[in-house]
Amino acid sequence: MGDYIVFYDKAKVFVKGGDGGNGAVAFRREKYVPLGGPNGGDGGGGGSVIFIADEGLRTLVDFRYQRHHKADRGEHGQGKGMHGRGAEDLIVRVPVGTVIKDAETGEFIADMVENGQRLEVASGGRGGRGNARFASATNKAPHLSEKGEPGKERWVNLELKLLADVGLVGFPNAGKSTLISRISAAKPKIADYPFTTIVPNLGVVRMPDGDSFVVADIPGLIEGAHQGAGLGHEFLRHIERTRILVHVVDISGSEGRDPIEDFRAVNRELEAYNPALAKRPQIVAANKTDLPGAEINLERFKSELGESYDIFPISAVTGDGLDPLLFKAAELLAAAGPVETVMTEDETKVTRVTAEPRFSVHKENNVFVVEGKELERHYAMTDFANEDAMKRFLRIVKVMGVEDEIRKQGAKTGATVRIGNLEFEFVE
Repeated sequence: MGDYIVFYDKAKVFVKGGDGGNGAVAFRREKYVPLGGPNGGDGGGGGSVIFIADEGLRTLVDFRYQRHHKADRGEHGQGKGMHGRGAEDLIVRVPVGTVIKDAETGEFIADMVENGQRLEVASGGRGGRGNARFASATNKAPHLSEKGEPGKERWVNLELKLLADVGLVGFPNAGKSTLISRISAAKPKIADYPFTTIVPNLGVVRMPDGDSFVVADIPGLIEGAHQGAGLGHEFLRHIERTRILVHVVDISGSEGRDPIEDFRAVNRELEAYNPALAKRPQIVAANKTDLPGAEINLERFKSELGESYDIFPISAVTGDGLDPLLFKAAELLAAAGPVETVMTEDETKVTRVTAEPRFSVHKENNVFVVEGKELERHYAMTDFANEDAMKRFLRIVKVMGVEDEIRKQGAKTGATVRIGNLEFEFVE
């Protein structure tokens, strides 16, 4: 994948626009007027689900906790011509660099590349009309109204390609893997990695304020790496792209090692490879404070290096001291500016607009089944318990040419026709 590690953060989420409110059937009630005119109000529109790209977000970890996003429905209409209130849109923040695709078809929907970019991913349904809307010269007191239109719903796949924010450096066995497992809220997938036998650990850290960042524990450094020993340049090249370094040191000095010498050896390797790495913000995680000898070594470490580095005593095994370390890392990342994202190399996006037929008819077990988005919308907005509404629906079906098409396909009087869950007999 070139000269950086790319992490694939993925999520699959369900989005649904709010249903429209139902229209009302009502009439004016005035003294001495036996039958007042219709004054049923319209229903309010449902809220839409809107994705907004936010450069303050770095991962998709929040979508692991909340996979369903549904906007509110509109209020129903009322009597006295009172229309229902439309629902507020549901705003969902996604990181800049998120690619959105339809989960069912795989169709590309959007690439959220700019901070503040908006995408209506599931539109709300329109409100149903009240009976005041259906008054005419021939029908001055209509008893029918529309139900609210259902909001659009779909599953979408989110994919974010991003680089690690925080790189963990340190000698093997300093405790980096244990630290990752302690602080991770989720583990993204790793893209094709140049090492065949060694895989870095990584995790997403989720902070209490909702922010999150990616931590990568690249396999342990050994002296001579800058000359190509061990992982060599491959290792150091990946470290180059992280924005801050957390240097994990075995402060207990287990295995007879000297924590100060280990710390200096790693930094010598970084300096020798690229002097800019030595200037990268670096904080020290003095690990294994739960082991004997840690206290004495920690004091010695602080007196030697405390003026140059922020040192955080921690125990990755017990979890002690992790919060101050993570808050400091988050603070440094905020100061470093927005994360660098890697845009998806999608194939050329071609949008083909094809006119869909208004409806289709096919035969299924001797039943003529009628389908089509426009027809389904009328079906969903019809109150079939209301005889006038039912008659209106059948008039719409006829005007659309459904009857002619059924006849063309060989239907005779008595044949069964199905639209949605409604079945009726075809009559010539």
